Amino acid sequence: MHDNHAKKLYRRVNTTTRHHSNNPGAEYRHGRHRKKLADDLLPQRESMRGKQQRGLDYTPLFNFLMSKVGQQWDDVFSEANSRLDRPDPIFWMVALHEHQQRDYVRCGDFAFFPGLYVDENRILQQVNPHITAEDIPVTCRCCTHTFVGVPLVWRDEPTSD
Repeated sequence: MHDNHAKKLYRRVNTTTRHHSNNPGAEYRHGRHRKKLADDLLPQRESMRGKQQRGLDYTPLFNFLMSKVGQQWDDVFSEANSRLDRPDPIFWMVALHEHQQRDYVRCGDFAFFPGLYVDENRILQQVNPHITAEDIPVTCRCCTHTFVGVPLVWRDEPTSD
């Protein structure tokens, strides 16, 4: 059977693997049995469902946005928004205002992508088209940093003798 729906721009990540925390948010469990809290500090019938979305990878969205540089923003946004669960991740990479523009953005722990913005003609543009992998800071040797999906190499700082 052929499916005419466009593919989603996000994917589920396995969050049940060993030693994979996914930001469990356990702050409340550590404080709930302390000395009696004042009634105004206790939660008032909060929902048991969490409000954070965990276990989603938006790398397909970021690659989609990179492929749409130079096109009309309204068309790009409407297509991306229709293929997402929520519009927030679009604006992790795309700046609508000049003060939000960055040469590169960090998505996740060690994944970097070029920053994008919407110009005055409503065209999606790259903030710094000359940015390369050498411009991305690699902060530790043990983790794999990537720039647009390509692994970055560790660069030792030159020693001054």
